[in-house]
Amino acid sequence: MSMNAWFETVAEAQRRAKKRLPKSVYGALIAGSERGQTIGENERAFTELGFAPHAAGPIGERDQSTTVLGQHLSMPVLISPTGVQAVHPDGEVAVARAAANRGIAMGLSSFASKPVEEVVAANPATFFQLYWCGGKDEISERMARAKAAGAVGLILTLDWSFSHGRDWGSPQIPEKLDLKTMLSFAPQTLARPRWLATYVKSGRIPDLTAPNMAVGGGAAPGFFGAYGQWMGTPAPDWDDVAWICEQWGGPVMLKGVIRVDDAHRAVDAGVAAISVSNHGGNNLDGTPAAIRALPVIADAVGHEIEVLLDGGIRRGSDVVKAVALGARAVMIGRAYLWGLAANGQAGVENVLDILRGGIDSALLGLRKTKVTDLDRSDIVVPDGFERALGVPENPAITRPATASA
Repeated sequence: MSMNAWFETVAEAQRRAKKRLPKSVYGALIAGSERGQTIGENERAFTELGFAPHAAGPIGERDQSTTVLGQHLSMPVLISPTGVQAVHPDGEVAVARAAANRGIAMGLSSFASKPVEEVVAANPATFFQLYWCGGKDEISERMARAKAAGAVGLILTLDWSFSHGRDWGSPQIPEKLDLKTMLSFAPQTLARPRWLATYVKSGRIPDLTAPNMAVGGGAAPGFFGAYGQWMGTPAPDWDDVAWICEQWGGPVMLKGVIRVDDAHRAVDAGVAAISVSNHGGNNLDGTPAAIRALPVIADAVGHEIEVLLDGGIRRGSDVVKAVALGARAVMIGRAYLWGLAANGQAGVENVLDILRGGIDSALLGLRKTKVTDLDRSDIVVPDGFERALGVPENPAITRPATASA
């Protein structure tokens, strides 16, 4: 990687991604919904948290390592599963290689552009992300395929309300890339020659299919066909979550928990971990920042299952704040996608190195040797910062009346 390809912050990666990508592709990465209230709140909330550093004190080499769902991580960061990664020809495989090279786990979306078999080959520590889409036979088949490919855990994502319409305009994403479509997109694509050259060099055009959604030996469905099936599938209940845990037969993380009562129900359903998340602000707008909901959820169930956080992570200090408030680790999404867009696999590695450096600096300032030693005394939390959603009115009642309510 040449020196000028290196960037020093995630913000710079974002600027380079915006310059490099066609407008529609960049717009898909920004995503968000409705006003964009929650997407902005996820980042802003971190700025309200401060540190309480020590001026002196002995400290040796810092240790950032931890484990999530039995997988050893060199730092408390995972790759969050994100959909079709048309920002680069190598897509999820490039991300998986970068994650493996930096000693962290890979989350692979059901709507990924690369098959699970290729991604696991690039990073054996791969968690397969599953949506409740189609009938139980189809869901079972997708799980069985992921397990056969060697996925070491399952990420179940249920927090989706199919919010449509963005005040700043939604990106135009084609159903498929045939000649006619490519010509209609030519003006914005030709305006980004470096992005186009990357695909020309690879000999491929962006793939808008979802190979991991294929069932019954059929062809991979198009992204919008798969999305339509997902929209049309009746929503699952807590018994369905328990069924998935049973079917998978290994560790399951439930992603998208923002309420304490849901966290308790997730424990009862048999999950091994939850991610406190509002889907990166891409779902129901007006949901509080994930970091605001984290402390009370970690207090409620952190002694029973692993609690993670995703949403708004842009620097290593954000990771440290989340861990100090009760997260075992965080998951990143936009941050690594911007790195991928800016410089492929090396760009993702660059982003991970930025986070590692920021974590190390914060640990040094806080005089903590291990990331697992972080606690709330390291953080300045202003009054009224936390959001306790779904907490029973009677504190003596720690669980909902029924697990499947």
